Amino acid sequence: MNLDKFKRYKSWLMSAGIVVVVAVWLASGQLRDDAGNEARAGAGAATSMPKNAVRVRTQSAEEVMRTIVVNGRTEPARSVRIAAETDGRVEYIGADRGAGLERGEIIVRLDRRDRSARLAQAEALVKQREVEYAARERLESESYVSEAQLQEAVALLETAKAELIRARLDLGYMTIRAPFAGALQARAVEIGDFVKRGDTIATYVDNRTLVVSAELSEFDARFVDVGDEAEAQLATGETVRGRIRYVAPVADDATRTFDIELEVDNEDGALRAGGTAVLRVPAEPVLAHRMSPSLLTLGDAGNVGVKIIDEDGRVAFVAADIALSTNEGVWLAGLPETATIITVGQGYVAAGAVVTAVPEADTATAVAVKGDEAVD
Repeated sequence: MNLDKFKRYKSWLMSAGIVVVVAVWLASGQLRDDAGNEARAGAGAATSMPKNAVRVRTQSAEEVMRTIVVNGRTEPARSVRIAAETDGRVEYIGADRGAGLERGEIIVRLDRRDRSARLAQAEALVKQREVEYAARERLESESYVSEAQLQEAVALLETAKAELIRARLDLGYMTIRAPFAGALQARAVEIGDFVKRGDTIATYVDNRTLVVSAELSEFDARFVDVGDEAEAQLATGETVRGRIRYVAPVADDATRTFDIELEVDNEDGALRAGGTAVLRVPAEPVLAHRMSPSLLTLGDAGNVGVKIIDEDGRVAFVAADIALSTNEGVWLAGLPETATIITVGQGYVAAGAVVTAVPEADTATAVAVKGDEAVD
């Protein structure tokens, strides 16, 4: 009888059993979630309790001369294109390309042709006109020659003198000379070439004085004046000093920068033009902190700067204003006069975070004590 009842209610009993199993399973999952949440909350509280520790150094700013550093290039102080001033055929070459010359030395000489004869003719004509003028002047005083005839003699004499000057100049143009002490950069003619007036003979440069040219930003240009002393480091490693000879009064339309030129003495011609250089121009005295370049880091906006601890014990990022860069480190302006700078751990803390600042002196003491214990 009981077996019959069991068979009759078998489906009911199985359904009830399934419901019980599901209820127990759901209840156990909820308990696990609650336990996990409590564990995570406890862990979060545990991790938030201690602060991040960083090593810091407190230092005071010193007054240094802020230096403007820009890339530039070396150029000859002057570069000229020498052209023929008369016609003629090249008959003599006085200097090869690259040769150093003093002012007045011969570069090229043209053949004279009949220019010497023209000069002699002009000189003879001048003498004739002088005699004619002297004769008419005597006759005019005796009223044998009118004033108009005397002035005609004066005009003829002056015309003859002009022709003489022209003949002398034309003869002088046959010899092309160095306009100043420098070097022959290029020569466009050889012996036998025929040149006309205006044809290029050579390119000549003044390499006895070099110029380091660069471009200054709108901010930096106001600190530089003509006559200021500055220095430049050449690509060869040499450091040269000179005087600022030019600062553009108007900025370039495309770059909004101002051209600047540093004049450097190169009397012996040892320095060559056309290379790269780093120009350093003293700007203004500022208060700055000296530190190692390794302390520089990137801010959220991609700016290079340094992280410090502010008065509230929070991390603050200060964009780097490099006032001076030397072999001893970089000098940063724009920081508080007395600043607590993060020296270790700056890459693991964000601006605004509260951290535990460990002074470098305490770290050094701890290391020393540990070393003494190890020796003992």
